[in-house]
Amino acid sequence: MVTTTEAPSHRKAVDWRDFIHSDPTVLVGKPVVRGTRLSVDFILRLFGNGWTLQEVLENYPRLTAETVQAVFAYAGNQPVGAAPPLR
Repeated sequence: MVTTTEAPSHRKAVDWRDFIHSDPTVLVGKPVVRGTRLSVDFILRLFGNGWTLQEVLENYPRLTAETVQAVFAYAGNQPVGAAPPLR
């Protein structure tokens, strides 16, 4: 089995830098979706709590499927040790 992190040719890879940014005046510098106060960790926790993409998009209309993809791309690009400790 071959493992790759590249998107299949029929899918467009998203550059998370176009969608995610950090500003010390917004949520104490947590990475957020550009133009919102929705942090990356908040969106990831929604999915961790069983929300579907459709539910996220319906409840947060400023998000798009592409911005959610950027959230996952950002999270996947962080060092493994960057995750908070498990409780």
